[in-house]
Amino acid sequence: MSDIVPPEVRPKPVVPAKPPHVGAPSPSNPFPPQGLGAGTGGSGPPPPSAIPVMIGSHGVSHAPSHTHSHVGANHGVGNSVSGHGGVGALPQGAGPQGSAGGGTLLGYIGIDTIIEQMRKKTMKTGFDFNIMVVGHSGLGKSTLLNTLFKSQVSRRSAGWARDEKIPKTVEIKAVSHFIEEGGVKMKLTVVDTPGFGDQINNDNCWEPIGKYINEQYEKFLKEEVNITRKKRIPDTRVHCCLYFISPTGHSLRQLDLEFMKHLSHSVNIIPIIAKADTMTVEERLDFKQRVRKELEMGGVEYYPQKEFDEDMEDKSDNDKIREAIPLAVVGSDKEYQVNGKRVLGRKTAWGVVEVENPNHCEFAQLRDFLIRSHLQDLKEVTHNIHYEAYRAKRLHGNGGLHPVAANDTQESNL
Repeated sequence: MSDIVPPEVRPKPVVPAKPPHVGAPSPSNPFPPQGLGAGTGGSGPPPPSAIPVMIGSHGVSHAPSHTHSHVGANHGVGNSVSGHGGVGALPQGAGPQGSAGGGTLLGYIGIDTIIEQMRKKTMKTGFDFNIMVVGHSGLGKSTLLNTLFKSQVSRRSAGWARDEKIPKTVEIKAVSHFIEEGGVKMKLTVVDTPGFGDQINNDNCWEPIGKYINEQYEKFLKEEVNITRKKRIPDTRVHCCLYFISPTGHSLRQLDLEFMKHLSHSVNIIPIIAKADTMTVEERLDFKQRVRKELEMGGVEYYPQKEFDEDMEDKSDNDKIREAIPLAVVGSDKEYQVNGKRVLGRKTAWGVVEVENPNHCEFAQLRDFLIRSHLQDLKEVTHNIHYEAYRAKRLHGNGGLHPVAANDTQESNL
């Protein structure tokens, strides 16, 4: 009978005894007291996550137990457990005593200060905004722009002079202005298209306008692929195109549909009804509904497009704008006395049409939409959607665009 070997029995590891000065955690204090000289019932320093550490300091500072680090709204952000320094918002001049090499904070520190940094930088560089107006002569394009920006930004403040001939073909005229308000600088470029739709034969009259828009994209693209690029590329791309619809009260002309259909994928088009004071309220509502229906049936996309809504808040705001398009507007750069105050308006035999009165026209809504709420979005859609589509098509069709020197960049002749 063979001997049975019992299994090997390993001795249990020896657990060192707890030092008498270390207390056990309690439900009210989950962090046990630490440090030398702390008794089982005494209160030691706070846990490492609650210890403020100054920028540039090394090691954990011995701060009172009631002091906590704050960043923003009482959130401990960036506190270092290992003692390599953290970010905290402490009072000016406050710092740990006895810490070698500790810096002194001069003010509030938080991640939300990046907003102020961006504001200061953009205030120095300024903004570019390029707007194009397209429509028949006599629809008040220049007057409306002057009313929008409350200054003479258009090349002409009235219609054609008697000794001035209507151009035989569509011309492109761009004029730039520097506007400053409240410390904010803006370079505003107004692109006018005299001669559009004024001829007997208007076949392909939108081609010079589309050519100009693409030339600005090409100019920006060539600056991007240069070996030595400029610190800030001049932006001459058209960010917004206001298309003026004649207040006929019937329907859109075929020229209107063809223009918006061909250029809606290259630029942000905003259709508006010019000189809306020539129609009654009922005629205006009926005409707006008819225009929206014709644009939808013609497959015309106008700004703001539904596929560019980023969230529900944007969708809610843009839906209100889409329901109001085409905006029925009235422009005027003359002031009249109405009820004891000066207002911009158009004087008629039966009263004054107030431009900024929402009960008279939708000019105030257009200005609010174009300048206050969607100006930056117009620039972003131009860069991220329309310009990127042109860039991808250009590079794909060319097999890649080779870098060019700065002096080889072709300038537009328009």
